[in-house]
Amino acid sequence: MATLYLVSTPIGNLEDISARAARVLAQAPIILAEDRRVSRTLLLHLGIAAIPEVYHDFNKERVTPRLIARLKSGEDMALITDAGTPGIADPAYNIVRAAIDEGISVTPIPGPVACIAALSASGLPTDRFVFENFLPHKGAARRRVLLSFLEERRTVLFYETPHRIVKVLEDMEAIFGTLWVVIAREMTKLHEEFLRGSPRQLLDRFAAKPPRGEMVVLFNSRVRCETQKNTTPAEG
Repeated sequence: MATLYLVSTPIGNLEDISARAARVLAQAPIILAEDRRVSRTLLLHLGIAAIPEVYHDFNKERVTPRLIARLKSGEDMALITDAGTPGIADPAYNIVRAAIDEGISVTPIPGPVACIAALSASGLPTDRFVFENFLPHKGAARRRVLLSFLEERRTVLFYETPHRIVKVLEDMEAIFGTLWVVIAREMTKLHEEFLRGSPRQLLDRFAAKPPRGEMVVLFNSRVRCETQKNTTPAEG
């Protein structure tokens, strides 16, 4: 049987591609990607002319059996996402589980992960953490999830969009009060920035300058604004 390679790709800065990832992509007979338009930018940067096959949330159940059959026949495949590590907040789990069930080798090619990059520079405890992907869109469900973290001792990480971050921060202020919150925005891109402060301070910041770009939100229930020397939302 062949091997399914899970190839991590840059989350913004194309220089973050590893030499091993570039080699695997150049040699793979088949490349699977969420969005051809996004993946072609990276592939052309690497000098790879291959046109990826599409694998995403909307076709994964339909195409996975066919892809597994091709792997069993001996065709290696490299799976990439729009950005970051396959399997983290994307549909890779479906084909990985199916490949393992069929005894097919699954090999990770490590690289960038937005939530881990944000955690490393957040200034919050990194010894134990929990990743929540995206919080529920609906307010009641989102608040139930946030309430479950009132006694959580680990650092909590989740992804959020600029369209919902204000509502999320309003919920966090109501539930946690003067919690110290870190927002990592546009990781590794030209306008990367870290914002730090209470939910209210961050809301005031976004009222003055509307939120833009994909975000990682981090907090730890043990870390309050009163314990921080800098209580003004900081950028940089």
